[in-house]
Amino acid sequence: MNVYKRLFQQTFIYGIATVLPRMLNFLLVPLYTDVFEESDYGIISLVFSYIIILNIILSYGMETAFFRFFTKERDPQKVKNTSAWTLVLSSSLFLILLLLNQNTISDLTDIPVKIIQLVCGILFLDALCVIPFAFLRAEEKPIRFSIIKILNVALNLGLNILFLLYFENLIKWIPALEPYYKPDDLIYYVFLSIFISSAFTFLLMLPFYRNLNFQLDKALVKKMLGYSWPVLVAGLAFTVNETMDKILLNYLLPQDIAQEEVGKYAACYKLAMFMTLFATAFRLGIEPFYFKQSTAKDPKRTYAQITKYFVIAGCLILLFVIINIEWLKRLLIRSEGYYEAIQIVPIVLLANLCLGIYHNLSVWYKVTDRTYFGAIISGIGAALTLLINFIFIPIYGYYASAFATLVAYGSMVILSYLFSRKYYNIPFAQKKLILYIFITTSFAAFHFYYLESQWLWGILLFIILGALFYQQEAKEIKQIINTKSK
Repeated sequence: MNVYKRLFQQTFIYGIATVLPRMLNFLLVPLYTDVFEESDYGIISLVFSYIIILNIILSYGMETAFFRFFTKERDPQKVKNTSAWTLVLSSSLFLILLLLNQNTISDLTDIPVKIIQLVCGILFLDALCVIPFAFLRAEEKPIRFSIIKILNVALNLGLNILFLLYFENLIKWIPALEPYYKPDDLIYYVFLSIFISSAFTFLLMLPFYRNLNFQLDKALVKKMLGYSWPVLVAGLAFTVNETMDKILLNYLLPQDIAQEEVGKYAACYKLAMFMTLFATAFRLGIEPFYFKQSTAKDPKRTYAQITKYFVIAGCLILLFVIINIEWLKRLLIRSEGYYEAIQIVPIVLLANLCLGIYHNLSVWYKVTDRTYFGAIISGIGAALTLLINFIFIPIYGYYASAFATLVAYGSMVILSYLFSRKYYNIPFAQKKLILYIFITTSFAAFHFYYLESQWLWGILLFIILGALFYQQEAKEIKQIINTKSK
């Protein structure tokens, strides 16, 4: 089996692990937008934003460092032991600090203490699962990886439905549950569901820990931290781009409308998640593959081809979502009060396509051990995000946040490409890729702003775009399919 076929198979399985859970999570969007007012959904979105930021801090780039050293060191078991116990110790310390300061955090964020306690538990359990999940990917066990991810999200979905829709009726059958029912505090059950799901996932990961030796190689820890700290900075910068928009909207807009606007923005942002699903699934399959391929014959050509086909697939997804935006929004967002923010969807879709391209381009600094470039590039993107949001949110609201995301990710793509030409020149077909993106965005904009719900015209545009890609790439695709591994 050639490298492309193996990559496709693993990416497909990781895609199931990513898409199916996220699709299950999508079912929470109509549930939340039906149960909660826009302001309450805004609060939930803000807490999720804090969780994303703290997840990055607690993992501090050790996942990427694990991949690098697991394939590089002579003793992979030592890497496994050291990386896992390092995260256990640091996460335990962080958990203690958060719990000791929970009241102060509650005062600063206006989040109830009981939710902060659940969030602390979620963060701790998720951190303990970072290296076990990375190990499954490094060992090319995508099926087990997928099953655990799907079970986690399915349990979370089921608990949300139980707590938000049926718990009150369940009390009639089991009166002993009545003291635990809080109809005026349904937000609490959202995070209780996540905590239970995270605990269940950790239990499934216990076999990984049973096979560990308590081994902390100080020299290896030092090397891994030296490799991972720029990844942490890059991860934090990434979370600024992904989450600070909602936090800043909450603080920079008038308080009487802030949480409501955050809720509208967050709900419509979910419609762009189809692109994120694809990019995430692709990244999960491609990251360990890139490190292994770095020692193969002509890896740069392979990297360039993979990036090209990622862009083609991303373009098709972008146009597909825009064509089907009318029924997708009614399927996922039940209350029409959220639809005011629908205009951000094309912007955020294009932004997430740029993010996916950036993840593909980032191979150059990972395989050359120049991860500090990731920190620099992501830092510049984060600075642009903060600057645009601070200046323009008071004037344009969530439209400023959407454009800030696009500017940040677009700038990161350009910077990464320019740096790669100097340090690890990959022969990307940049002119062709720019043309593909331009044609796709032109079709999407034309349909979104002028054709609106004229679905047949959208199908015609999609067929034209697909035919263009096939005409340009059919010969090379056939060659790849027919290539046999040696």
